Amino acid sequence: MKVIKVLMVLALLLLVQTGFSQEEQSSVLIKNANVFDGVNEKLQQGVDVLIEGNLVKEIGKNLSAGNDVMVIDAGGKTLIPGLIDMHWHMALAELPMTFVLSGDAFEVGIRSTLASPKTLMRGFTSVRDMGGNVFSLKRLIDEGLVVGPRILPSGPMISQTGGHFDYRLINQIPDREGNMNYWGEVGMTAIADGVSEVRKRTREAFMLGATQIKIAGGGGVASSYDPIDVRQYSLEEMQAIVDVANSYNSYVAAHIFTDDAIQTAVKAGVKSIEHGMLMGRETLQMMKDNDVWLSTQPVLNDEDADEFPNPESNRKFAEVTKGTDNVYTLAKEVGVKMAFGTDLFMGAENAAKQGKLLAKLTRWFTPYEALRMATSENAKLLELSGPRHPYQEGALGVVMEGAYADMILVDGNPLENLDLVADPEKNFVVIMKDGKIYKNTLK
Repeated sequence: MKVIKVLMVLALLLLVQTGFSQEEQSSVLIKNANVFDGVNEKLQQGVDVLIEGNLVKEIGKNLSAGNDVMVIDAGGKTLIPGLIDMHWHMALAELPMTFVLSGDAFEVGIRSTLASPKTLMRGFTSVRDMGGNVFSLKRLIDEGLVVGPRILPSGPMISQTGGHFDYRLINQIPDREGNMNYWGEVGMTAIADGVSEVRKRTREAFMLGATQIKIAGGGGVASSYDPIDVRQYSLEEMQAIVDVANSYNSYVAAHIFTDDAIQTAVKAGVKSIEHGMLMGRETLQMMKDNDVWLSTQPVLNDEDADEFPNPESNRKFAEVTKGTDNVYTLAKEVGVKMAFGTDLFMGAENAAKQGKLLAKLTRWFTPYEALRMATSENAKLLELSGPRHPYQEGALGVVMEGAYADMILVDGNPLENLDLVADPEKNFVVIMKDGKIYKNTLK
C-alpha cells in the first residue's frame, strides 16, 4: 500500500512540474519598464533591466541586447520585486482542518506539492514557512523538479503539552514517557516540555534543515485545548530555545497574541512575534527597544473570515480579530519593525486570497508602504537567519543590480492601486523567479 502511495506522489510531482512552463534563457532584457525597486517610492521611469543567469546584471536606459538575449517589451508597465510572505504554511495551505484526524504525511506531501506552483503564480517568489515538514519540497523546488517559491523552512512547530501545536486527542493523554505522536514522528510538530527537552527538539529542527525556529508561546485560535490568554512556555524554556537558535546563528519566532506572553518572549530573546493582535502600546515599545519584529497579518472578521468546525475556535477568531486594527495603528505609531504575512490555510480557496490580504494593508498603510513591507522589509527579517539563510548569492525583495532576478511585471501601477495584487491572474503579466520566466502573457 505504501508503495502505491509513493508512486502516486511521484506521478503528481511530474504532473505539477509539466503543468507550468518555464522559459530558461541565459539572458533576458526587459525594456521600457517603470521600476519599483522595493525601497524607494519614486519609480524609475522607462528603464531597461538586464538579467544574466539568476541575477540582475544592469539597470539603465537603452541597454543593448545580443542575439541570444530574450527581449520582453514592458510597454511602460510596472516592474516590482517578487512578493514575500513571512507567515506561510506550505504544508497546511490547502489542507482541510480534518487532516489532523484523518490525514497522513502522504496527503501533506501531495497537497503541498499541488499548492506550491499556485503560490508562485500569485507572485510570491519567496516564503518564510512557519511550521511543517517542507524540507523535501524545498529541496525539489531548488533542484527545479517542482515549481514553487523559495522556502525558508521553520520545520516542526514546537509546542508544550496542551499548547497550540499539540494535535493529540484527549483519549491519547496521559502519554507514555518517550512515546511520540504521529505528527511528531513525521516532522510536522514537536511537543517538548522542560529545558532539556526543548533544547533537544530545537537542535533536531536545525538538523533537519530549519532556517529559523517557530514555537507556540501562547494560546491559539485553531487549536482545541489552549485559551488565547494562556502563556505557553516558561521564561527558562524560551531562553533555552533561543540559546540553541543563537548557537546556530539564527533566531526564534513565536506564535503569541497577548501582552504577558509577548513580554516573556522578548525577555527570552525571541526576535519575531507572530500575530500579536491583542497587545498594547507598552509591549510594542518593549519590542521596539529590543529590536523585535512584529510579523502580523491583516486578518479581519469580514467576508474573508475563516470558518472553523469548532465553535470555540470561531469565538477565539472573533476575539483576536477585534485587535487587528489596534495593533497595526499602535505599531505604526510606536515604530516597531513590521513584516507582512498571511497565515492562510484550511483549503485552496482560502490560500488563493494571499494577494487579497496584501491589498487589505491599505486600511493602515499607503500602497508604497505596503509594497515595501512585502518586499524589501520582509527580506530584512529573512536575513536574521544568518548563515542558515539558503539564498545568499543575491539580494531578495529588491530590483537592483546584483539582486536575485525575482520580479513581477504588473499591468498597472500598484503604487497607485494596490488592489492590482489581489488579482494576479489578470494583472501579473510576467512572473520571474531566479531568472526563469514562469508566466509571460506578452508574447
